[in-house]
Amino acid sequence: MAEFKFRLESLMKLREADRQQRRAELAEAFQAESVLRQQATQLEHDIREIEKRSRIASSPGRVHVDRVLDTHRYKLILKSQVMVLSQKETQLQAEIEKRRAALAAADRDVRVLEKLKDRQREEHAAAESQRELKQLDEIAAQRWGRNKEEL
Repeated sequence: MAEFKFRLESLMKLREADRQQRRAELAEAFQAESVLRQQATQLEHDIREIEKRSRIASSPGRVHVDRVLDTHRYKLILKSQVMVLSQKETQLQAEIEKRRAALAAADRDVRVLEKLKDRQREEHAAAESQRELKQLDEIAAQRWGRNKEEL
């Protein structure tokens, strides 16, 4: 029986490598998203801490205007950083969706070739079976002819 050889094997390997690259790119985007969320969480925590301190500092007594102004400025800076991170996260979500679509397309390309390979393997096996049956029929016919001549 002849061994099956898929003629598009090199193309399939290229597409599998492309799919693997797309997976790595998507994982990289998810990692970046995780980092952004950690930074946003830390900024929110810092803002809560500043608000907590400013409430404690605003108790009756002497007021340090410079400290209050510095705290307020710092809080505004942190809030602007939160907004910047939010914008980056929005952009990153769009990039993640783009990379997901690219991975889905690469996966679809690989699956198409896998199905083609499976179909061709089945056709090859069927053709080989037909060839073997034909050979067996020829052998049986030859033996039947010999047996008939001997009688």
